[in-house]
Amino acid sequence: MVVDASVSRDAAAPAARGRTRRGPSAWVAMYHSVSDCRQDPHDITVTPGRLDRQLAWLCGRGLRGVSVRELLAARARGEERGLVGLTFDDGYADFVTAALPVLHRWQCTATVFLVAGRLGGENDWETYGPCKPLLDADGVRRAAASGMEIASHGLTHTDLTGLPDDLLHAEVHESRTLLAGITGGEVGGFCYPYGTVDERVRAAVRSVGYRYACAIAPGSAAAGDLALPRIHIRQADTAVHLELKRRLARAWGRALEKTA
Repeated sequence: MVVDASVSRDAAAPAARGRTRRGPSAWVAMYHSVSDCRQDPHDITVTPGRLDRQLAWLCGRGLRGVSVRELLAARARGEERGLVGLTFDDGYADFVTAALPVLHRWQCTATVFLVAGRLGGENDWETYGPCKPLLDADGVRRAAASGMEIASHGLTHTDLTGLPDDLLHAEVHESRTLLAGITGGEVGGFCYPYGTVDERVRAAVRSVGYRYACAIAPGSAAAGDLALPRIHIRQADTAVHLELKRRLARAWGRALEKTA
């Protein structure tokens, strides 16, 4: 994503006289794979070294990365200031081997959105790009035991908006049941594959008891706890890019606003 630097100067300028200034708000970062794989046509892989530098940037500004569950609980108490949600989509096996040590180094937690029907398999929903292994049940338990939130990304990583009602229900319900059976804990979060969501899909997610769901850019009218916006974090994102994304989260409609 290319950002016009002139916008950032405007966003950082003091508020006009007589107008209350609103500082940077809480937001949710979206990661996927953490590895040294250079073949990345979807721009969803960061290296462990880059993740380390990005989390160092967070901590250097008095921010802390937390799971979405922890972020929403803090928001309910009015204590979300200084927190950034960290999410890792798809449940790649490299989350445990590469991302987890970096998260621990910086005392961060995160939410891992798992494709429950593909555990121990590969990202076979991709039509091009590298095949990557996914976490198996032991990896899921290891992530949970390390303080990470385990949440659902459906059964098969399918666009839910095109499914008939019975398959939609299976994707949101059976994935939750499978993951809860592995971890022995509640699975309260969901992530829409490809970020696509409509009112029927949102209703299905609500009906089976999820507390929240993550999208990508649902728009201000659709955003809410069942369509939380997120900001994609890339390998190319240095401290300058991250600062711009932090400052412009609300302007882009990617901020985690307080509930009414």
